[in-house]
Amino acid sequence: MTVVIGWDIGGVHLKAVRAQDGQIVKAAQYASPLRSGTGLLQNAFAQARRDMGDGDRNVVTMTGELADTFASRQEGVEQLSLLVEQQLENVSIYAGPSGFVAGTEARRHWTEIASANWHACAAAIAKRRKTALFIDVGSTTTDVVPIADGKVMSRGYSDAERLAAGELVYTGLVRSFVMATAPRAPLNGLWTALINENFATMADVHRILGTLPAGVDLMATADGREKSIPASRARLARMLGSDAVNADDKTWDLLAKWFAEAQIRSIADAVMLVISHCLTASAAPVIAAGIGVGVVAEVAQRLGLSCERFDELLDVVPEARDSVCHCAPAAALTALAS
Repeated sequence: MTVVIGWDIGGVHLKAVRAQDGQIVKAAQYASPLRSGTGLLQNAFAQARRDMGDGDRNVVTMTGELADTFASRQEGVEQLSLLVEQQLENVSIYAGPSGFVAGTEARRHWTEIASANWHACAAAIAKRRKTALFIDVGSTTTDVVPIADGKVMSRGYSDAERLAAGELVYTGLVRSFVMATAPRAPLNGLWTALINENFATMADVHRILGTLPAGVDLMATADGREKSIPASRARLARMLGSDAVNADDKTWDLLAKWFAEAQIRSIADAVMLVISHCLTASAAPVIAAGIGVGVVAEVAQRLGLSCERFDELLDVVPEARDSVCHCAPAAALTALAS
């Protein structure tokens, strides 16, 4: 039996996927915020190695180099590459168009390694679908990537290029600040400006609406208080300079619904921008991934596009399908490595 383990090192999560003879049998994510250094990431690796077991090959991608722990993205790539060489054996790092490279080659390939996890997913899809539109809504960001003629047709590659092309949108199901989702919101029949403080996140919005999948909100809340619907309503009310007791629950629930709608519209806008440049993808099936697959399905429905989940393209044991969809880049690496 050949075992390949895929790893995706993000700014706040480590994701790991275990494949045995090409079949994915396990996937999980671990809290590992890099802002305070790499110590928590090393702890996450230790836990993940216990959960995933040994592998004949370890394949790695990352976005964590963008964390402000590092003075530059190049430094981040080099330090994270060194860390995985220390943590794992038989390591290959994904460098996009250059494929897999050894950790010792990270310095030479750092621009291709940096934030290439989206490319791993798109490349894996391109081997299975001639035409598609890949959309991944994660905890912090959303990827929108067109695929045509079996090729990844993105206009951008780096984060900066992808932001400019609308292929990277900084909105996610958990960590996005509510104040970054919209500048104002309707309350009691009036448009109310938001307070530009991190009083609430989109995790609060989706918790109130019941659209937050279990086990995906691993970070502390904005105020350090509990993860409950009443506490989320209180945090959301504070965004408008109010308190939860100043209105009934229906008022705050409607407000949460409005913010969720604003998030959907921002993603739909990005999709329309992307497909306006790649018209082939305008009629292509959407491949949905990330913890926000429900949001992707809603966007696809509004645009009249069919939608299937990323995990459906891979050989996955039934009990791991949801977690594989949540850890799509790490799963894609195991498929590419096989």
